[in-house]
Amino acid sequence: MRNREWHLVRQPAGLPTLQDFELAETTLPAPSDGEVAVRNIFLSVDPYMRGRMTSRKSYSAPYEIGKPLEGGAIGRVEVSKHAAFKAGDLVSSYQGWREGFVTSGAALTKIDAALAPPQAFLGVLGMPGLTAYVGLLDIAKLSDGESVLVSGAAGAVGSVVCQIAKGKGCRVVGVVGSEDKAKWLLDHHCIDAAINYRTTPNLRLAIQTALPGGVDVTFENVGGPHLEAALACAKDFGRVAVCGLISGYNATEITPGPRNFADLLVKRLTMRGFIVSDHWNRMPDFLRDMAGWIRAGKMAWTETIVEGIENTPSAFVGLFEGKNLGKMVVKLS
Repeated sequence: MRNREWHLVRQPAGLPTLQDFELAETTLPAPSDGEVAVRNIFLSVDPYMRGRMTSRKSYSAPYEIGKPLEGGAIGRVEVSKHAAFKAGDLVSSYQGWREGFVTSGAALTKIDAALAPPQAFLGVLGMPGLTAYVGLLDIAKLSDGESVLVSGAAGAVGSVVCQIAKGKGCRVVGVVGSEDKAKWLLDHHCIDAAINYRTTPNLRLAIQTALPGGVDVTFENVGGPHLEAALACAKDFGRVAVCGLISGYNATEITPGPRNFADLLVKRLTMRGFIVSDHWNRMPDFLRDMAGWIRAGKMAWTETIVEGIENTPSAFVGLFEGKNLGKMVVKLS
């Protein structure tokens, strides 16, 4: 089984470049008893992967130089010597950034393509969807009818956050980076108002205009000026769920914290960071609820699909340039 896979050849300095990656060719062995051979059809690229491309201590081990990169993937079983899988089964795995692999059945999860297209299990029905669910309901402890501010609102996580909040009768304001992203969210009734931070001269004032009574819950994906504005607009006893800080992922020096840090004290705010891998136990509840919302027509999603494994690094870099609407995935031919 011929295979191409992406390796990291050096740790990026600042925004990753194509020269930081190398496409290697390998030959996979035939599966032994208890193993399956899988051919990937969709690969996921996600902002958290940038943190694994450095030697800084983080919640996940760094990628090894000269070794295959990892990430979410959807594949089709080609050969099975495992009782639980047969050829043709669609499966999710963490064996991304490659065309194929051989593994034990323990590393695979079957997916139900009758519920949604296969790539949706990398987004709305996968890790990003679970992140939104846990962050909003468990970390921020959202209540019905509250005011909600979401940065990165048109991304894979943010767009799901917006819709869960709308489903609970909340007024939702989404901060985005383009008019196309704002239009998609508004057209699909994901939010009540959109703020394009690239064209808004005063983000704090724009939030105050959209939510004049203040913000109960902030779902933070960006950090930097976005977080400063969110703290400034928070109600007393507001909550901030910190999911990501993408504005600083490519910084070459430590990014300063919010200048208005004192708002945490004065307003008696709760701000809590979280990592979705600490909450896999919530997956059954999430899948039950999300499947119900999808069947009821209450959840919209979209993907930005990049064709060809050779374009995986370009798709990854595009995340930091705002090129994705919804989930960014790579489709293999």
